[in-house]
Amino acid sequence: MAVCSAIRFGLIRSRSTVRFQNKTVRSSHTCLSAGDIREKLRACAGGSIDLEKRESGIAVITINNPARMNALSGSMMLELEERVHDLETWSEGKAVIVQGAAGTFCSGSDLNAVRAIANPQDGMKMCEFMQKTLTRLLRLMTSGGVIQFVHKHMGLVPGWGGAARLVRIVGSQNSLKLLAGVKKVDPDFGKQIGLVDEVLHCSSGERNTLDQAEQWLSQYIKGPEAVIQAVKRVVLSGRELPSDEALTAERNVFGTVWGGPANLEALALRTKHK
Repeated sequence: MAVCSAIRFGLIRSRSTVRFQNKTVRSSHTCLSAGDIREKLRACAGGSIDLEKRESGIAVITINNPARMNALSGSMMLELEERVHDLETWSEGKAVIVQGAAGTFCSGSDLNAVRAIANPQDGMKMCEFMQKTLTRLLRLMTSGGVIQFVHKHMGLVPGWGGAARLVRIVGSQNSLKLLAGVKKVDPDFGKQIGLVDEVLHCSSGERNTLDQAEQWLSQYIKGPEAVIQAVKRVVLSGRELPSDEALTAERNVFGTVWGGPANLEALALRTKHK
């Protein structure tokens, strides 16, 4: 998926949540295949995934490969996994903004990496690796941005979870239009179908876009880190797990904040009925 002049953000999941989610799909074959594909990805070098942690609790991940429209090389896929793991263990973290360098978000995978693992087995292993790495994020666009799923032109379909998430977000009819019709999505259409959560009207410059994104995000991350992270966990489990598992996950997450510092402080101030 190519996203020009766009930014994404998400609330950070805790490390324990990731372990819980992986537990439902992990097998000995999964662990073996993940290790098997790493060496091939590492051999496809280029670009970088840069991480900045801020005192506000917001981290900024920059996909940095502008010479190739920020396409992800194999080494960048591995770096992205490392950055996500770093954020999952960041106790002060509340949210992450993912942006692309030099005015482009990301044009998908680097063709050099694709050619190096062109057989179906390696392709499936790469997809499995990336599906586990990518976080669930809200989507922001600048007023001049464009989103387009160009997989059909490459003789492909999304494999990193893009199609499954797209259907959940915009429905099957709109997904067919975007994937089969390779339809360009401008900010207005993106917001209309729910693919875009907000449009940022930025004057100029990458710094201005990032500042506006952080300002917009700030309304969702007010409060203690533990509570913000707990909110994210229950929303993710409610969306992605079967009902009985989601209820169990919600109960477990509830137990991590019930009687905690934020809860006790709120009770002392009697903020519920104000």
